[in-house]
Amino acid sequence: MKRGPELIITEKDNAARRIADILSDGSAGAERVNGVNVYKWGGKRCIGLSGHVVGVDFPPEYSDWRDVEPVELVTAEVEKRPTQENIVAALRRLARNASRVVIATDYDREGELIGKEAYELVREVNEEAPVDRVRFSSITDREVTEAFADSDDLDFDLAAAGEARQIVDLMWGASLTRFLSLSARQLGDDFISVGRVQGPTLKLIVDREREIDAFDPEDYWELFADLAKDDETFEAQYFYLDEDETEAERVWDEGTADAVYDVLAAASTATVAEVRRRTRTDEPPAPFNTTQFIRAASGVGYSAQRAMSIAEDLYTAGYVTYPRTDNTVYPEDLDPRELLDALSAGPRFGDDAASLLDADDITPTTGDEETTDHPPIHPTDELPSPSDLSEDEWEVYELVVRRFLATVADAATWEHLRVVATVDGEEMDPSLKANGKRLVDPGYHAVYPYRSTSENYVPDVVEGEALAVTETRLEAKQTQPPRRYGQSRLIETMEDMGIGTKATRHDVIQKLYDRGYIEGDPPRPTRLARGVVEASEEFADHIVSEEMTAQLEADMQAIARGEATLADVTDESREMLERVFDRLTDSREALGDHLRESLKADKTVGPCPESDHDLVIRRSRNGSYFVGCDGYPDCTFTLPLPSTGKPILLDDTCPDHGLHDVKMLAGRKTFVHGCPLCAAEAADEEPDLIVGPCPECGDEAGGELAIKRLRSGGRLVGCTRYPDCDYSLPMPRRGEAELTDERCEEHDLPGIRITYEDGDREPWDLGCPICNYREYQARQAGTELETIDGIGEKTAAKLKDAGVDDVAGLKAAEPDALADEIDGVGPDTVRNWQADAD
Repeated sequence: MKRGPELIITEKDNAARRIADILSDGSAGAERVNGVNVYKWGGKRCIGLSGHVVGVDFPPEYSDWRDVEPVELVTAEVEKRPTQENIVAALRRLARNASRVVIATDYDREGELIGKEAYELVREVNEEAPVDRVRFSSITDREVTEAFADSDDLDFDLAAAGEARQIVDLMWGASLTRFLSLSARQLGDDFISVGRVQGPTLKLIVDREREIDAFDPEDYWELFADLAKDDETFEAQYFYLDEDETEAERVWDEGTADAVYDVLAAASTATVAEVRRRTRTDEPPAPFNTTQFIRAASGVGYSAQRAMSIAEDLYTAGYVTYPRTDNTVYPEDLDPRELLDALSAGPRFGDDAASLLDADDITPTTGDEETTDHPPIHPTDELPSPSDLSEDEWEVYELVVRRFLATVADAATWEHLRVVATVDGEEMDPSLKANGKRLVDPGYHAVYPYRSTSENYVPDVVEGEALAVTETRLEAKQTQPPRRYGQSRLIETMEDMGIGTKATRHDVIQKLYDRGYIEGDPPRPTRLARGVVEASEEFADHIVSEEMTAQLEADMQAIARGEATLADVTDESREMLERVFDRLTDSREALGDHLRESLKADKTVGPCPESDHDLVIRRSRNGSYFVGCDGYPDCTFTLPLPSTGKPILLDDTCPDHGLHDVKMLAGRKTFVHGCPLCAAEAADEEPDLIVGPCPECGDEAGGELAIKRLRSGGRLVGCTRYPDCDYSLPMPRRGEAELTDERCEEHDLPGIRITYEDGDREPWDLGCPICNYREYQARQAGTELETIDGIGEKTAAKLKDAGVDDVAGLKAAEPDALADEIDGVGPDTVRNWQADAD
């Protein structure tokens, strides 16, 4: 049989496009195979997958939760199924006659498994073509070219480690999720989700909340005095030597604090008893590994998941190295001078990089962890311009660049000045101390502005000098409970305890948010989360044990090293899970009762104003949420909730009604609804703002359109004759509505403007409410093409002129041909649209 082109397989479409561009020197074209982008040049074809296109699952006969006991999943066979049918079909079609196949997926455990999945799909249709593996840490011209010139074999042990994780996670997650949900009779969209890594992570968060709840604050006092030399004033703090002869500032006895204050307040001068100067070296930071990158990104406002998502996009574009790494030591083949030289040519970092090139010796810092897979995260020598990236992408890219610059910069130098002064009193001579610091040499701070360089001024004084005491302060304080884990600190703790991997930890945290187990930032557990952890601890502590999941992570590493097999680890996990079910089955009824109580507590809003029962969050038959009395049908009191989002209860309660505030989880549109009774009462009291005649009944019955506040907290423009006339138009929930002097010629209605208390938000001129809604409907129904990121109304119209009426037509179009028909649109843009449509 005649063999066809060489086939290159990457993990994602954008990686395929970039690699094809590099290997073809920019000459690669594109075609669509089964709705999937394929890049071609010479005798080569390159296709991008969409991560895992094959997944593990139980056979279909295990899918009915009610007919299959959860424990049966422990020993059930696991099978592989395509999860992306169109991509799998395209891959098989291209592989059938391929003369050679090259796997170019990401170089980590998951990437190796994705490569193995692709290998198996290839072998189903082609048993003869050689299959090679290439590995790289950045998608740059140099690394990609070198990788393809030195191909290797797939690491089946590393892939097996990834496959073991898939199977173990499926077994634990599916069986325990079903058992807990069925025991609590909590099915549908609100089932109780449990996972191998999810459970121990949730316990970490719940345990910290327990520490906070159990914390008993202690009172203490601190004292301060302002000292002055000539016209220069600085603050000093009272201190004493405790039982261990160490300096202490907190005074635990109020009487002692008052006595010290009386002495300080009566004093007019303090005598300098000690002056000590020292110089401190402030070493530059170590290179970024994944955990430290996430920590630094959180400092500039990015969640763990968002930071990693942006870093992965920057990696695929060739601007940074692979972002999933434990390494904190640059490899020997990285020449920092060469990279600095490349960065010096860029517009934003040129001066900083050039200044570092002046050094005679450039020796990067090193961290504690050195691995051989990927280097620490650092920029490549392929530089984007700010216009190539979004604002968020540029901010994260700058963080990575500046971290690299910091690691090859000099240490900073601080000068510290410690001054101790004493005050003469009749019964005691209180001591005061002031610590000044001045940045003498900024060193790495000049290129890395993410660490504080604040100074504290203390004037030069000499021992024996008298300083004026100008003001004294006694501050009563209390000890504070431990802080909740921020996302980055939580990931560091998970890493220390062996929970999860660098590739999964941020996703696990996001899943806890998505399931309603945690809310806020830093994350705090909901009452459902507490209930799941409490039930797990009481009836099967392995579910939330970090020892279990850490052991499994170690077993997977053993597989990767060839010291264990996939069967060894999955069999061991099955045995462990069977022991868990032995305990669970014996206490199923008690477990269910516990979970139901927690679920009810998580939905109990507070006391019903019309009965002795509680108000709880309920769900109607059409799926919407509302607040209803638990005494129904004897009490029919209800309150509406917003139609957007899923409600969770906050700890804050309304001082007037004793009801918990409600928060509506809706992704980026998440908002706090507050007390539902307050919202309803406010809507009842807020007067309608009359806009003009109702177009449905104004002429006949005199109905008028008015801006109305709904009891659910929303707002609309509706007829004053409701319910006899149900004409209505949507309105934004937030902001103050006012009428403008401009009138619509078609409907003879004034315009509406929305203003915001936040001065940073510009007013929103909606104009005529009828015209505004008509435009909204046109945007919604105008074309499904506008659901694709980057396609607006005008571009959709151009696409229609080119014969593309819908998403299906866009996916079937040939990018180069379509781009030729649309001004201002290139083939790559079309391919991006097609990838988004997939």
